[in-house]
Amino acid sequence: MSNVRVEVQVTNPAGEPIRGLEAGDFVLTDEDRAREILSCDQANERASIVLLMDVSESMQKYLQTITRNAQAALRVLRPADRVAVVVYAKIAEVHQDFSDNLAETARQIPLAITGHDVGYTTNINNAVLVAADLIEKNAEEMNGHHVDPGRRAILIITDNLATNHLLPDDVVIRELYRAETSLNAIVVGRAIRPSPPAPGAENTPADVYHLAEETGGDVIRADGPEDVLRTMIERIRFRYTLAYRPPVARAGEFRRIHVDLSPDARRRYPDAVLRARTGYYAAAS
Repeated sequence: MSNVRVEVQVTNPAGEPIRGLEAGDFVLTDEDRAREILSCDQANERASIVLLMDVSESMQKYLQTITRNAQAALRVLRPADRVAVVVYAKIAEVHQDFSDNLAETARQIPLAITGHDVGYTTNINNAVLVAADLIEKNAEEMNGHHVDPGRRAILIITDNLATNHLLPDDVVIRELYRAETSLNAIVVGRAIRPSPPAPGAENTPADVYHLAEETGGDVIRADGPEDVLRTMIERIRFRYTLAYRPPVARAGEFRRIHVDLSPDARRRYPDAVLRARTGYYAAAS
């Protein structure tokens, strides 16, 4: 049975990644029972990132600003890292599949912003599902060869203003868990976080904050400096990957996990902020 992998973001209060932690600096529980951490990696694992951009008309001015320094932002990544580009509004389309040619990806990003007819309304949850499916089906292939996708993440640029019809967050979160992928967001405009929807509602408001919290991702408001894209990519790139042996569980059972710093590491970094997915679905034994 494969080990359970958990991506953990550890930052200081300024949002800068804390580097150099080891397995003994973390405490991890699975259904409130401590698990031995078998490995801890921060720098060596490949990163596979889907850049998911809302290209509707109201987003154009924000995208132009955020992606202006895309080439510099992608320099944070390492030679083995890969990026795919997906655009969306009413529907989602893949502009570029996973590529480790980061210079070409930087060239493609401004072309993607204006090069697709994807409708006028915005369907965020559907777009996230398309990105998760791209990761699950294609992240392990590169030039016809099998590769380890390593750290998987979706980075969405959005105003978080949309209504999802018959596609609630819990469906999307389950698919993100299945793809072992975190949802991260750069939120523009008013950046409103909606109130939770009524149980059983057919139409639910978009809430990338919720998706990020459940999958261990991060959210940054885009009203700060223009290097917000670089900041988010850096946070994704320098997460930790922890692995532990899964306990005996029924196939498909949802299991809650929690990650924190050890007492000693917490004394060294008392204000550290950790983000990790809140659980996983047990695989068949």
